[in-house]
Amino acid sequence: MSTRAAPQEAPSTRKGRATRERIIAAAADLMYRHGVAGTSTPAVRDAAGVSSSQIYHYFADKDDLTRAVIAFQSETILSNQAPLLATLDSVEALRSWRDVVVDAARRQNGAGGCPLGGLSSELSDDHRWARDALAVSFTAWSDAIRAGLTAMIDNGTLRPETDATTLSRALLAAVQGGLVLAQAQHTTDALEAALDA
Repeated sequence: MSTRAAPQEAPSTRKGRATRERIIAAAADLMYRHGVAGTSTPAVRDAAGVSSSQIYHYFADKDDLTRAVIAFQSETILSNQAPLLATLDSVEALRSWRDVVVDAARRQNGAGGCPLGGLSSELSDDHRWARDALAVSFTAWSDAIRAGLTAMIDNGTLRPETDATTLSRALLAAVQGGLVLAQAQHTTDALEAALDA
């Protein structure tokens, strides 16, 4: 049985927090482009402009850093979409959210896919801690969509019998599946079709 190092405590100084955040952002970018397995500590060190000892000062091991990357990617996605999801009160607002998702994929010509989806594909089968963290992230994303759909039910835009939980999961699944196809096909056609349906 393998033991996992305990996560490090968050830094108490502003400079320490900034350094830690720079390391996470650099690791997130590298893991998005090259995968977790393709991202080495020296690559993170160089991209963040820090020393290896600083990385290990803030993170117990690569799993600890990867856990922070999952949280970072989840927060980034939700903070970008939260303003639209918080005002989801009409079909037009739902289309605006759809357009933001599609435009983000279109800007990259479909390449890259979803940061959380990529991490899930790589880690979920073999790393329970990653699967658990990613499940929390996807649930938070689905819950944000559900809250908007619930507002649409409450204001009469959607029928009262609409199951907001099921519909939010279906929309999130459409996003994830559409982004996988966009990544493979380098076009957002399937993503647009899934969300429009």
